Amino acid sequence: MATGIELLVAAALCVACPPLNDSPPTNLIQLGENGTYSPVTELPIDVEDSDAVFDPDAPVETLETINRKKPKLREMLDWIGGKHLRIATLEDYPLSYTEVLENGTRVGHGVSFQIIDFLKKKFNFTYEVVVPQDNIIGSPNDFDRSLIEMVNSSTVDLAAAFIPSLSDQRSFVYYSTTTLDEGEWIMVMQRPRESASGSGLLAPFEFWVWILILVSLLAVGPIIYLLIILRNRLTGDGQQTPYSLGHCAWFVYGALMKQGSTLSPIADSTRLLFATWWIFITILTSFYTANLTAFLTLSKFTLPYNTVNDILTKNKHFVSMRGGGVEYAIRTTNESLSMLNRMIQNNYAVFSDETNDTYNLQNYVEKNGYVFVRDRPAINIMLYRDYLYRKTVSFSDEKVHCPFAMAKEPFLKKKRTFAYPIGSNLSQLFDPELLHLVESGIVKHLSKRNLPSAEICPQDLGGTERQLRNGDLMMTYYIMLAGFATALAVFSTELVFRYVNSRQEANKWARHGIGRTPNGQSVAPSRWLRGWRRLNSGHGQLLGASTHGQNVTPPPPYQSIFNGGSHGDPLNRWRRPLANGNALGNGVLLGGDSEGGVRRLINGRDYMVFRNPNGQSQLVPVRSPSAALFQYSYTE
Repeated sequence: MATGIELLVAAALCVACPPLNDSPPTNLIQLGENGTYSPVTELPIDVEDSDAVFDPDAPVETLETINRKKPKLREMLDWIGGKHLRIATLEDYPLSYTEVLENGTRVGHGVSFQIIDFLKKKFNFTYEVVVPQDNIIGSPNDFDRSLIEMVNSSTVDLAAAFIPSLSDQRSFVYYSTTTLDEGEWIMVMQRPRESASGSGLLAPFEFWVWILILVSLLAVGPIIYLLIILRNRLTGDGQQTPYSLGHCAWFVYGALMKQGSTLSPIADSTRLLFATWWIFITILTSFYTANLTAFLTLSKFTLPYNTVNDILTKNKHFVSMRGGGVEYAIRTTNESLSMLNRMIQNNYAVFSDETNDTYNLQNYVEKNGYVFVRDRPAINIMLYRDYLYRKTVSFSDEKVHCPFAMAKEPFLKKKRTFAYPIGSNLSQLFDPELLHLVESGIVKHLSKRNLPSAEICPQDLGGTERQLRNGDLMMTYYIMLAGFATALAVFSTELVFRYVNSRQEANKWARHGIGRTPNGQSVAPSRWLRGWRRLNSGHGQLLGASTHGQNVTPPPPYQSIFNGGSHGDPLNRWRRPLANGNALGNGVLLGGDSEGGVRRLINGRDYMVFRNPNGQSQLVPVRSPSAALFQYSYTE
């Protein structure tokens, strides 16, 4: 009994075909086991016109014209009946591939040979399958050992494969006038861990939005400062005190962080400036918060490489079949992919001789991160088989099932047909039958018959639950590291400036002779060294800390400045022995007097300048009221 697909094919082949009333019964071809017959299709084609193409707008031929062509058509049917054809093909699973039997006979399989078998039953011919020495289509620059060479030399009668219609090959072969399908070459790549549109803290806004936010953050503070200064100079208003540039910049940053401000402007124009920035920040942060939530929960998954331009601009390595449509579309100047030719020269493009797609997927995509470019039927079959295998490894984890993702935008589109030797009449017999198969959807059905109806490993797996990863929070880590690094740099700068200032201060006192021996040598260590000594000794004191309960030696009493002091006086504690046995300290009079300090006039007042044991300079007022208060602060 005839199968359903055979009945569909028989019906497609016989649609709108007038029966041959005077044809012999031998022209009936048996399709089913029950003896069901289908009449041979009468073709209204002029045998002598070898360049005839299908034109849907052509005028309808009259019955007289059709009857005039019948004798020529009968001659072709008689010629092909019982003829043995040599048919060449390519290893291009699942559209065409071969198998060598134990007896050495090569048998063709795939969609191409399912079509050939239909034609075989229709026109009653036999055939044998041959393959080129190299599994390549061929081109003028890659002609030897190719499929095009076999067809061009008439070594074979027909090339039964889905051959892309390329411009350079038209001068060597005759393409079928019926397009079998429009081939689409798709990119397959490793499924990225996160969407190409971004994730984490930077995902809600695109790059230029962040740039403009940074520019506004840096510019608004100085703008507010300048407008306040300009307003005060134009109006002469003294009530609104101009804020410093640092205060204005800190206000801008604090508003961005949703913090308050201690600045309270009085002028209306200044208030409007502050309010404008607050409104801007409120809207900006609202959009950011909403989009961040959406990106972390409901964002659409996108791939980093979706089009040919992505491959070209990002210099991404990709691999495709050796001698296939993609390679020749790149190497041919007037083809759509010719702009990728420089990627071949720079070794970014690899063309594999391996016909096993699973090997290419694992070796190039999974191990080396390449993008694999293959036609859609082969990609679908390859991913489906990989999915079935990984389903046995992990039954429930979708990420394990689908480690690869397929781009939705085609890498290349080309019409695909059979090929005949130039001058062959087989196209006039086969092409109308191929047209019926294409229009009835049988070719498309055969290409997808071994695939499930559901999409295999879609681009967006559609997971409903998603936990935050370290990658989502990576920007927070960068911010923390940048903050600590900046603080460390500022701290190092402070130490450098403190050292420079201490050196300048020491040089200033040295010019006045303080802290030096009579021969001009310095005996007091610099502030920098004294600070390190205090830190190392563990007796460091914080700035502004209380000295209550500590043994702090006060400066000498006021009377001892003029009266001198004995060895029991507190003045002796302010002196330090030198290497030569003399004493130098706050009790040494500059200029050689060893009894007192140096009298200086500072800010209109008289002071005695002493050097404390810790090396710091101490000013003791000379005038009686000030001296009394000074003495009281140290003794009481």
